[in-house]
Amino acid sequence: MTTAQPQELDVQPTPLALLLLGRDADPRSERGVECPGDLPSPSDPDLVARARAAKEKLGEKVFILGHHYQRDEVIQFADVTGDSFKLARDAAARPEAEYIVFCGVHFMAESADILTGDDQKVVLPDLAAGCSMADMATAEQVAECWDVLTDAGIAERVVPVSYMNSSADIKAFTGRHGGTICTSSNAERALEWAFAQGEQVLFLPDQHLGRNTAVRDLGMSLDDCVVYNPHKPGGGLTVEQLRGAKMILWRGHCSVHGRFSLESVEDVRARVPGVNVLVHPECRHDVVAAADYVGSTEYIIKALEAAPAGSKWAIGTELNLVRRLANRFAPEGKEIVFLDRSVCFCSTMNRIDLPHLVWTLESLASGTLVNRIEVDRETEAFAKLALERMLALP
Repeated sequence: MTTAQPQELDVQPTPLALLLLGRDADPRSERGVECPGDLPSPSDPDLVARARAAKEKLGEKVFILGHHYQRDEVIQFADVTGDSFKLARDAAARPEAEYIVFCGVHFMAESADILTGDDQKVVLPDLAAGCSMADMATAEQVAECWDVLTDAGIAERVVPVSYMNSSADIKAFTGRHGGTICTSSNAERALEWAFAQGEQVLFLPDQHLGRNTAVRDLGMSLDDCVVYNPHKPGGGLTVEQLRGAKMILWRGHCSVHGRFSLESVEDVRARVPGVNVLVHPECRHDVVAAADYVGSTEYIIKALEAAPAGSKWAIGTELNLVRRLANRFAPEGKEIVFLDRSVCFCSTMNRIDLPHLVWTLESLASGTLVNRIEVDRETEAFAKLALERMLALP
């Protein structure tokens, strides 16, 4: 009687397994999802020491960017922090760094690759860290939309304005069609520029930023805005609606900022007497209209820095940043709370955790390039053109 010997299995990880590990990506998707709840703590107590050792070994070869929405365990290793565009520009200002490790999401790393030198390598610690908003506008959908506008006879007078929170493909589309990119800080200036070039604007992909800027900052009415739904024939709009609109808003939104409601504002005012409500312009229009202050991430930080001691604030933006600001300003007697009672982090942003960062830094330190983000030359050229138009805004 013989005993069968166990056969050695040649097991190869599947594309799905690699995607879940953050070492592969679906190039057609930003993979953004909602995920309420708290975040797990790192399981390995040695991770901090390992990250420090790998970063020290790399020295000036590595430059780590940390978006404001990252968790504290990652932010502590960032050389600079900021919003997506500030970080991309910071990366471009460090040509001596061979590796740019972007602790953010996919579209941000693409922007960094577009703006940095050809010899620099942009790395995203988890390739599945995407953006639900960016995922709501694909290149194919936007091309079809442009065909709809052409058939309606208005394409030649429409100027595309795309939010920074969009894929490189959408930025390239914008550049090809004479448009510009905007951030939440300069959206008003971008729209003013666009209306000086044409009669109508196609705003991609966040309808709320487009609507809030047009109505709140430029004095338009809600009737001047229509919403193009890429999942409906003709965007769900008649030719007359398309021709009569000043703002053609793409049906997209931020899954985090879209959670805030008018009830959230009313509830926090009842719970915290004298509270100042400060929200991001990606929030819905009724929330923005009910808030005391509205502004970008950088605006929110500066407003709290300038706030008097003892003031109370309810902040409508991502929870990691709100917690960090609450802890930072607590010694000054500033009370800072999250606008909504329910907790929701940006789940894809939080895929960049300490284990992924350690794996990335140790791989680079050992000479292994991982998770490189590289935009093809043609896409880069037109996307850069749109970004340069933004940089030239007065």
